[in-house]
Amino acid sequence: MNEQQLHTILQQEFGFDSFRPGQQEVIESVLNGNDTLAILPTGAGKTLLYQFPAKVMDGVVIIISPLLSLMQDQVNRLRQLGEKKVTMLSSIQTFGQQQATLNHLNQFKYVFASPETITKPEVIQHLQRIEIAMIVIDEAHCVSQWGPEFRPQYLLVKTLLKTVPHKVTLMLTATATQRVQGDILIKLGLSVKQVTTVRQSVNRPNIFLSVNKVNSDKDKRTELLGLVNGVSGAGIIYFSSRKQATQVAQWLQEQTNLNVAAYHAGMNQTTRYKIQHQFMNDELQIICATSAFGMGIDKDNVRFVVHYHVPANLENYVQEIGRAGRDGEQSLAVLLYAPGDEYLQVNLSDLTIPSDAVVNDFMENRIDKNQLGDISNLLKFYQDQHLQPEQVINIFHQQRQKNRQQLDKLLEYINTLECRRSIILNYFSENLLKHDLVCCDGLGNDLNINQLELKQSNKKLVENELKSWQSRLGKLFFVKS
Repeated sequence: MNEQQLHTILQQEFGFDSFRPGQQEVIESVLNGNDTLAILPTGAGKTLLYQFPAKVMDGVVIIISPLLSLMQDQVNRLRQLGEKKVTMLSSIQTFGQQQATLNHLNQFKYVFASPETITKPEVIQHLQRIEIAMIVIDEAHCVSQWGPEFRPQYLLVKTLLKTVPHKVTLMLTATATQRVQGDILIKLGLSVKQVTTVRQSVNRPNIFLSVNKVNSDKDKRTELLGLVNGVSGAGIIYFSSRKQATQVAQWLQEQTNLNVAAYHAGMNQTTRYKIQHQFMNDELQIICATSAFGMGIDKDNVRFVVHYHVPANLENYVQEIGRAGRDGEQSLAVLLYAPGDEYLQVNLSDLTIPSDAVVNDFMENRIDKNQLGDISNLLKFYQDQHLQPEQVINIFHQQRQKNRQQLDKLLEYINTLECRRSIILNYFSENLLKHDLVCCDGLGNDLNINQLELKQSNKKLVENELKSWQSRLGKLFFVKS
């Protein structure tokens, strides 16, 4: 397919006049039958990378996605675009519904599923009976980051790729260091020499990077209140604790004139879906969320992202701040840090990775498995794979060491007096082109909301209030505002 034909399809089928950086190269690679790893920044239009080839390739497109809310959102978007042949294999289906979907897989063009569902033997058997155009692994960095200690079924995707005939494999992510890129391919059983890698810079120059060091949680709240009152536009505040996300959301709702809600995995699916769509439709200005909120959120006008707690690593941080400024306008990322904050991440890591004693006791059936919760499922996975206790212990030792190294890199970003953007870009093996007043608060450059033209104004507040009332009236009278 030549370049003119590609642009004709792009315009006629998707309504775009041109490709975003990296898109055409990825699409051409896929159409040429090459397994492809696409590393494009958040907001780069990754869904087009499989929707475009799907228009010209015969067979079903399988998309492996990490989150139910992300899958549901992508299914809804495709349906809104007029695509009827789209479905989702998920845990919210009854057994009968899932069997009906499996028995009619060849009637769909797009099938979304989690790694836990798609790697089940009975699902693989059904996949082997149909023509598959491509297998897409969305948020592919999860294969490396989540596989060993959290979602081990990601490690079974390798078997899926080997046993289910398909024309091409496409891996999508916004952040992957050289090490993570290699780890993704190893865990999926793919050869570096046989995979085409298309990579764009992780740099988002329109996001000002700032770290605000405080002495206590009380000081954090004071600084946070100043930020949400001072910066215009929608914002996301990330927490490592569901409890604190809920508490701070309620506190901000009481302290400001803004509409604020919490979002985390402890909420039921209906509530999360409602909150997500209220935020997308500008009915909520602030979301206080755990990392459960973010993947697949494509809201153009998020002006700021605040981290109330230290994230686990720079990959996660870059992913999460990438929710801001997708419209290309000036935006802001602030990390609030108090001494010792990093120990929360250390403790979270210790809670999710079982100790040597627990591994040995589990494997030797010397412990009540019902007492271990999710850790029991994790260890059972390795037991079912016939691994010996010492092999499992070694996997977890390596994971702890990797987690600590990644946290150390994040602390380097927090504590530097130099350019913060250069720390991030060096981590991803990139070079900084220039440091200026809208880059970061390093090199003695303080955060200045006025200078960034992000200051909340009375005019903005009036416009938001008017828009809010127009929206409410529209809902009352069933008309669009």
